[in-house]
Amino acid sequence: MTSLLAKQVYDIVSTIPAGKVSTYAALARNVGSSPRAVGRVLRNNPHPSVPCHRVICSDGRLSGYFGISDSADKRLLLVSEGVLFISERVSPECIIVFE
Repeated sequence: MTSLLAKQVYDIVSTIPAGKVSTYAALARNVGSSPRAVGRVLRNNPHPSVPCHRVICSDGRLSGYFGISDSADKRLLLVSEGVLFISERVSPECIIVFE
């Protein structure tokens, strides 16, 4: 059974288009929760259609992916979708913020 928070997070993350990312903090503000709670929800994402790899840290760095701290796979997925990087951070032009 999916919690209300999880449903809200999955619904919003599902709207992030390829080539764009959002942050744990932006999602948390949108659903009235904390970035850590959003991260826990996404770490346990059972839905392959929810692009949880499109959620990053507020400072543009990548975080883990599916509970694995190495972000190499996450970066490869994002680059393949057109996300731009400046060194180890996502370019600000690729970050969307939900209001």
